Amino acid sequence: MAARSDPGPRRSIHPLHAILLAFPFPLFLGALLSDLAYSSSFQIQWANFSAWLIAGGLLAGALTLLWSLINLFRNKMAPRKRPIVYFSVLLAMWVVGLVNAFVHAKDAWATMPEGLYLSAASAFLALVAAWIGYSGFRTGKVG
Repeated sequence: MAARSDPGPRRSIHPLHAILLAFPFPLFLGALLSDLAYSSSFQIQWANFSAWLIAGGLLAGALTLLWSLINLFRNKMAPRKRPIVYFSVLLAMWVVGLVNAFVHAKDAWATMPEGLYLSAASAFLALVAAWIGYSGFRTGKVG
């Protein structure tokens, strides 16, 4: 008889964690889109929109990061690779977003092009974090 390699059932994230995780990607994506609009139109208000969207993404990202950190230490089982990767991606998203906020605090045109690149990186990292978070984590055997 062949051995089963199924590591166990998937466990979804807590509903409040899922709500918090839903915010960073659209906010950072909105910042990227407003940076693109600013780079093509030179209307300063687009840079202001981007700065506010980044601030919102950082706030929601910090709460999500805190929740995932608590889950890392609360888990009674041996540390698993996936929650550590999830926390690391969230941390990288938040750090890149913070640097992006500092860049967007400069004068409007001084934010280009590095603000655009940092917005793209933070949106991508937020997408990866959401993908990992919503796909569920593996737990050990039940029983």
